[in-house]
Amino acid sequence: MFTDTHTHLYEAQLLADELQIERALASGVTHMFMPNCDPETVAPMLQLADRYPDHCFPMMGLHPTYVKADFEEQLSAIRQWLGLRRFYAIGEIGLDYYWDLTYKEQQQQAFAAQIDWALELDLPIVIHSRESTSDCIDMVAAKQNGRLKGIFHCFSGTIQEAEAIIDLGFYLGIGGVVTYKKSTLPEVLAAVSLNHIVLETDAPYLAPVPHRGKRNESSFIPLIAQKIAEIKNTTIEEVAIQTTANAASIFGV
Repeated sequence: MFTDTHTHLYEAQLLADELQIERALASGVTHMFMPNCDPETVAPMLQLADRYPDHCFPMMGLHPTYVKADFEEQLSAIRQWLGLRRFYAIGEIGLDYYWDLTYKEQQQQAFAAQIDWALELDLPIVIHSRESTSDCIDMVAAKQNGRLKGIFHCFSGTIQEAEAIIDLGFYLGIGGVVTYKKSTLPEVLAAVSLNHIVLETDAPYLAPVPHRGKRNESSFIPLIAQKIAEIKNTTIEEVAIQTTANAASIFGV
């Protein structure tokens, strides 16, 4: 049994594939957690959550690359959703310095506000930290009062960053990048206990080898788990057991 802690199942190219969930379940991926992006992605995400309530679990948040001049209005719309039904995390939130720095300050304001929501509602956070891991660590550390928990999604940083994240009580989200030939993740993960790792796909993006460059999907989670098993010199069963337990401790499912 596996858990995909980060999969955009509601993206149009995946949503159009009616068999994607069945393939994931057939691969042993029984729990799939869906990060939100902005107010427009809520409806298709909840459509899947309602159709597969035992397998697809929604989060609620404003993705940093969707933060624009009107971010306060978007945050208000997202905050209202948090009072209407159960969500399993505040996410996907964080900072992205890769694409555009125009709204860097607004990204930081949105991130801080959503961390506060998590503390208020006792929910984990799922963090996007592209080219901004150090700032994300600092912002989480500033608000960590012993109650914050969650995942640094799509972790691809250094051993020092991994240790800082673990010291904060957070987990490393590991996806298809670990299977790439030039990835430095194997060296980092060799020094990290399975107790601090969760699996993710970030579908439809970042497909693992041998599907690199193609559409990713949750059924590929075992490929990521197998690579981690090789790095840790253990079995894929042990990776499945520990990472699933880690995900359960984060999301309460």
